[in-house]
Amino acid sequence: MSAAPTASQTLGPFFNYALPSIADLTGGGKAEGRSILLRGCVTDVNAAPVRDALVEIWQANAAGGYAHPLDRDDARPRDPHFSGFGRVLTDPEGSFSFTTVMPGPVPFEGNRWQAPHISVAVFAAGLLRRIRTRAYFPDEELNAEDPVLAAVPSGRRALLVAEAQEGGYRFDIRLRGENETPFFGD
Repeated sequence: MSAAPTASQTLGPFFNYALPSIADLTGGGKAEGRSILLRGCVTDVNAAPVRDALVEIWQANAAGGYAHPLDRDDARPRDPHFSGFGRVLTDPEGSFSFTTVMPGPVPFEGNRWQAPHISVAVFAAGLLRRIRTRAYFPDEELNAEDPVLAAVPSGRRALLVAEAQEGGYRFDIRLRGENETPFFGD
């Protein structure tokens, strides 16, 4: 019998043994659109980094099309080199990073548009269900009209806008406490 690591807690998550990381959504740089890095840090109520949190992203491609069979709009074609989905574990400092493309705007009910955004889900020890949020981008005209962003109290909307950095954007996720990231229900 070989010695295996023993969990330090009885309630997972034990993601690092079960789920492969998907940190590059661009097919190795083949995807259409402007390649960006989305990075950030997951922290707890005390602003301490959360190690081994599972961070997943789902987004439209540069044309605003999703890699999903129900998205059949020819005006927003699929990109065969873009998966639209990523998954990574945070490192000991709570950091995560994805290589992706700047998403295009996507339609919403009533002939409205959603601003370019990346949907983000987090699952970590102490959470019974994953929690969901969105990362928006600064200087996007559609941010002012985005129906989901508009549902967030005006004083908290800035917490959903990533910070522009060289080569990409930084989007930190605070699970609880002061400046907690706004989360959305299922």
